[in-house]
Formats: sequence, structure tokens, C-alpha cells
Amino acid sequence: MFTEEFKIRFYETDALRHVNNTVVPQWFETAREPVFKVFNPSLQLDNWPLIVAGFSVDFLAQIHYGKNVTVHTGIERIGNSSFVVLQYAYQDGIKVAKGSTTLVNFDYTTQRSSPISDDIKATLSQWLVETHS
Repeated sequence: MFTEEFKIRFYETDALRHVNNTVVPQWFETAREPVFKVFNPSLQLDNWPLIVAGFSVDFLAQIHYGKNVTVHTGIERIGNSSFVVLQYAYQDGIKVAKGSTTLVNFDYTTQRSSPISDDIKATLSQWLVETHS
């Protein structure tokens, strides 16, 4: 797994004095950038090869302003043309959120999924993690 740390910005909080639930998916997407670079090292949008087929986020504890959040990212499963990214967010050593995102290698010309190359599968395999609830 690889990690990225986020400083909570004041505007990310809500009237209940904790981080709004719309913020965590944004952190998770930002923390997936190293995965994106495997498919598109320059991150050029005119040659983007991935689409999101689905994602879920489980909120496990409140996240509060004033302390950073660390997101851990790994690969849960690699298929023929899709893969699943598994992410956990921690604050003060407490797991506060869990996310899972299915990404598909996509050919915009044919409007269909396309197989993930063996080289890319090998790179993604370096981040494979065992899943525990």
C-alpha cells in the first residue's frame, strides 16, 4: 500500500463540526493518482484510459478538523480489463473510512473496455493487499 496525507481544510467541515461526507471520496480519488500514472504517466486528459465503474465508501468514525488524515491505497483485485482499488483513511491511528473503487481500462474510440496489459498488471500486483473487514 502507499499513503498520502491530507490536511483538513476548514471549509471541508460541516455544521456538525466534523468533515463532510462528500470530502472523503475526493481524498480517495486524489490518493489514487499513483495508480493513474501506471496507465498514463503524464496524466494527459486527451489520452485518459480509465473510467470508474463504481465506488463505495463506508464511514467508520467521525473525522475532525485540526488533525491530518492519512489515506492508504492498495489493489484488491486485478481482472482482465478492470481492477479494484481498496483505500482506508486514518486519523490519530483510528480507521475512519474505507473505500473501494472499480476502475475499467477503457477505449474511448470503440466505447468498450480493453484488456489491461501484462506490464501494467505486474505493476499493479506490487500493490496487491489482502482484504480484512
